[in-house]
Amino acid sequence: MVCFPVRMLLFLAMLTAAGGGAAAQGDWPNFRGPNHDGISAETGLQTTWTKAIPLVWEKEIGSGFSSFACVGNRVYTCGTLNKRQVIFCLHADTGDILWQKDIEEEYRESSGGDGPRSTPTVDDGKVYMLGGHGTLLCLNAEDGDEVWKTKLTDAPYWGYSGSVLVEGGRAIVASGRKTGSLIAFDKNTGKERWRCGEDSTGYATPYPFSFAGTRYVVGFTGKSALIAEMETGRIAWRMPWNTDWSVNAATPIFHDGHLFLSSGYQTGCGLFKLIKEGDGLRGEEVWKSRVLRNKFQTPILHEGKLYTSDQRALLCVDFMTGERLWHKVRVKHGTVVLADGHLFLLTEKGQLRIAPVSAEGFEPATTAGILSGRCWTVPVLHRGRLYARSLTRMVCFDLRSDK
Repeated sequence: MVCFPVRMLLFLAMLTAAGGGAAAQGDWPNFRGPNHDGISAETGLQTTWTKAIPLVWEKEIGSGFSSFACVGNRVYTCGTLNKRQVIFCLHADTGDILWQKDIEEEYRESSGGDGPRSTPTVDDGKVYMLGGHGTLLCLNAEDGDEVWKTKLTDAPYWGYSGSVLVEGGRAIVASGRKTGSLIAFDKNTGKERWRCGEDSTGYATPYPFSFAGTRYVVGFTGKSALIAEMETGRIAWRMPWNTDWSVNAATPIFHDGHLFLSSGYQTGCGLFKLIKEGDGLRGEEVWKSRVLRNKFQTPILHEGKLYTSDQRALLCVDFMTGERLWHKVRVKHGTVVLADGHLFLLTEKGQLRIAPVSAEGFEPATTAGILSGRCWTVPVLHRGRLYARSLTRMVCFDLRSDK
């Protein structure tokens, strides 16, 4: 994964803002950000508010759980319009729709909510999006014109939810069963490059990491954690991981030779040390428990500690030992992003809480109601602004300290 500096040279930022082109330094081009870790490089944010946080704009975008890709002066997300799943390209300053594109027919699901689940991925002037029923689109970021399209055919019970991972010329998605647990397409043409595995589809976004000189991708499927070589798709390691309803949705986390997994219901979490063995890998259990049960939220790893709001509470857990350091009950199913030394928590009822990140506890400097209704989508910080949504409504707030 590539680390992006905080600032971009002005002329390149202007080009990106004007043309909707390749992601620039400091942008947030995909789910969980450029480093796939939920940590933003934003600085200069005001974290203590004694008055209302300035609302820049708000917009009804229709039912969906898609988060945001922010590149230059454009914001990409998805919703439902006229009984269709739709991807929107919005102007970051005004919320005006610059273009919109149908993905496929609407996705209906009565227990959680309707609409697309995945988040758009922006790479090299193109946008990649996977609809709830399995339509995979590649569009021009500039105007939304279609570049290529294909259809996956093994949608899980609650719809395709993993976003597209774009890396090394490949667009990688979690598919399922005979179509492959993971499939890699040529990002420019849509031609299949490789496929691997036959597990049923999970709900997690494919996750990249490097270990022992090799680049890998993890697929958290409906039945296992599957690690494949990024270049060839050859499976290096597969470990069964069975969960109620086959819901493995939280993104795996790799750090310092260790892979962390977490699932909801009664499954829990575990840490595994990866060991190079011949031309493959072996996983050695370090610890396993139910201290975290992430149904769909992915923890933030910061200085050896995991921070998350799982199906029961807001918690901090030691990465290497699994020891719970603190927890806040009645804060379940929230989403968190880390920036400027602070955790930005959005509760499932739409309350924003900003607190210094600390292994000692969670003491908000700011608590503000910014949305209502179901809020299960992780917010994004980009160029001093906070983008958040409920099931149907999107908001943009200005958090810059000079305002």
